[in-house]
Amino acid sequence: MPAMMKSINPATGTELATYKEDDGKKVDRTLKSSVKTFEQWRGFSFSKRGKVLKNIAKELRREKEALAQLATMEMGKPIKQSREEVEKCARTLEFYAKEGAKFLADEVVDTDARKSYVTFKPLGTVLAIMPWNFPYWQVFRAFAPAAMAGNVMVLKHASNICGCARAIESIIRKGGGVDGLLQTLLLPSSRIEALIAHPAIHAVTLTGSTAAGSKVAEAAGRNLKKQVLELGGSDAYIVLEDADMDVAIEIAVRGRLVNSGQSCVSAKRFVVVKAVIKEFERRYTDEMKKATFGDPMNEANRIGPMARHDLRDQLHEQVVISVKKGAKLLCGGTIPAIDGAYYPPTILTNVKKGMPAYDEELFGPVAAVIVAKDEQDAIRIANDSIYGLGGGIISKNRARAEKLAAEQLDAGSCFVNEFVHSDARLPFGGIKQSGYGRELGMFGIREFVNTKTVFIK
Repeated sequence: MPAMMKSINPATGTELATYKEDDGKKVDRTLKSSVKTFEQWRGFSFSKRGKVLKNIAKELRREKEALAQLATMEMGKPIKQSREEVEKCARTLEFYAKEGAKFLADEVVDTDARKSYVTFKPLGTVLAIMPWNFPYWQVFRAFAPAAMAGNVMVLKHASNICGCARAIESIIRKGGGVDGLLQTLLLPSSRIEALIAHPAIHAVTLTGSTAAGSKVAEAAGRNLKKQVLELGGSDAYIVLEDADMDVAIEIAVRGRLVNSGQSCVSAKRFVVVKAVIKEFERRYTDEMKKATFGDPMNEANRIGPMARHDLRDQLHEQVVISVKKGAKLLCGGTIPAIDGAYYPPTILTNVKKGMPAYDEELFGPVAAVIVAKDEQDAIRIANDSIYGLGGGIISKNRARAEKLAAEQLDAGSCFVNEFVHSDARLPFGGIKQSGYGRELGMFGIREFVNTKTVFIK
């Protein structure tokens, strides 16, 4: 008897829907059909693939409000951010429709051959294992480049957002092209290893925790399948003594509260030089206290619930342990006595190594403030992490900040006077335990291709 998967509204705790787990026969049919779809899709010209991607973008915009409300109900994202997420997916599809052919154009190489060049050909079916925090964006930022390159996709989405998973498949099917360009399987994480081992799967892309990435990498490595892993992060933002404090506070609030703090790449640790620590803490606390949380369907609320109660409780435990070890609360830190998986905007200061707030990822609206003696001490603290997804430097001296960002900050994305975010035009990914490989930009579309040498004597 197939198990049931539940979709629960984290704002109310009410059950939205139940979904039957796909059985082995459904999985096998889906994977076999993906092979047939690939043989058809790979024969499409770049122009024809681009038209399909643009049609899918139109469908996303046509269904934007329904999709946004579904995401908000299933995982609690503030409704305005849900709409923005759908729009970002549409723009990314259009970006690859326009630029994909250029990114994958044959590259002639001068050798002793009569003719030699490098060409980029699709691999086949890409398995996408995706999380709940950006239910549409995580999928489309992988799908758009992979599909434009000629691949097809099978999606194993997070179990708490089955409605979003099915909606994505429906939108792509309506976009036309070929049947089965992306197919969704409703499966628990325990069945991923067998999925990866299936001969129809040629590559794997995962966005998720470092622990999940390690397990997927092990299974993919054992089966010699190409992987791209975008994992956890604990982004450090360095606030130097010459920072524009208005800019610093705006970035600190926005970067920590976007998606209710549930983002791999977002401001989590604020490394502030001693000369400006008091002003930063005072102003940051004032602004975080102003941020309202509550019903995510109400646009007046900046923060919605966390996606699940167990995630909220885990975050609170990290706060409690950090305080027991000497961290100080500037605001928040108490579970509100209301229904839903809510957690208030929280700031911990006096954060030091050995505390969860220093060593671990805080996946919710909790900020860690760490004092540094000077610029180099700040760089040392920022790099003192198992993660390396993103990071930022805030300084009025742009040349100084750029040099530090480019040469000394250890992360896949380093921003100056702005919070780190993904952009279809730029490669995105991490180092250390934040994963490997890149999504987006030219580098992203070249991850799942056969970079083939052709040599004619």
